[in-house]
Amino acid sequence: MGETSVHPFPNNDGAIEISRTLREVPPGDYLFQIKSFSLLSKAEEKRFDSSDFESGGYKWKLCLYPTGYEKENGKGHISLYLAISEADTLPLGWEVNVEFKLFVYDHIRDKYLTLQNADGRLRHFHRFKTEFGFAKLLSLDTFKDASNGYLIDDSCVFGAEVYVIKSTGRGECLSLKEETYFNSYAWEIKKISERKEKRLFSEPFTIGKHKWKILVYPEGHGSGKGKSLSVFLCLDNCGSLPTKVKLYVEFSVLVKDQVNGNHCEMKGGYWFCDLSKSWGFDLISLPDLHDESKGFVVLDSLVVEVYIHVMSDVKEFSSKMPAL
Repeated sequence: MGETSVHPFPNNDGAIEISRTLREVPPGDYLFQIKSFSLLSKAEEKRFDSSDFESGGYKWKLCLYPTGYEKENGKGHISLYLAISEADTLPLGWEVNVEFKLFVYDHIRDKYLTLQNADGRLRHFHRFKTEFGFAKLLSLDTFKDASNGYLIDDSCVFGAEVYVIKSTGRGECLSLKEETYFNSYAWEIKKISERKEKRLFSEPFTIGKHKWKILVYPEGHGSGKGKSLSVFLCLDNCGSLPTKVKLYVEFSVLVKDQVNGNHCEMKGGYWFCDLSKSWGFDLISLPDLHDESKGFVVLDSLVVEVYIHVMSDVKEFSSKMPAL
């Protein structure tokens, strides 16, 4: 079940707007159970920290003020904070960007009140700011009202989920390039009537940074089998692509009308990759192909051409963004 909005509203101090939702799934990182809450709230110590827990490669802890953190105008409220632990041991100039949620368990409904910044901003932990949270998580009146389910038999449960934003520095730049020079290849298939192969490959040719082949099924392929001449463009060297990268190509294939100039042409676009190296068309019906008046087969010779109009270019980068 997803989260359910219950009552997002601004804190009375106007400093932080809190989004409050209900969900059934427990916090993913840590639970902090408190027993004898009434004794904690009467203790001379005003702050109680959980043990450390790990998330995103860092150690964290929850900091609870049972009667409110007065320095941040939290008096009369539950104040709860997330703090990074062992900050003194982190490298000089350390910074950690975090998105986090804090939780209060509702014993009656078996759900978790989930609290986070309503503006969705990340919290930037660093040497001079080692904790973030909510001074007015819940008013004590709301928290202690048994009908709300937060404090039952003098026991309560808080929780945390911490998502550390770490940049890997890895990425890619995708651009499309019009191929205007040396962007075509013509293949003459001689003695077509004598060819018995079910499929024919052209010699490799280069357009752009890649090698290609034309694949022809003289008697058709797939849905065009026995009906059409099927023509495909094939990427011949998938090893030229970075791992898991696809290559987008807009291209035309045609059977040349060697007499009248009324070529049979089809155009399309396709993403080529290691697992999908070819794409094409049922280009022309077999009766039309072999109709001498239409000029596609002359002196038992057939000419198939490919034009590549647009091709994508992918450049991987790391550590820093590429220049624009």
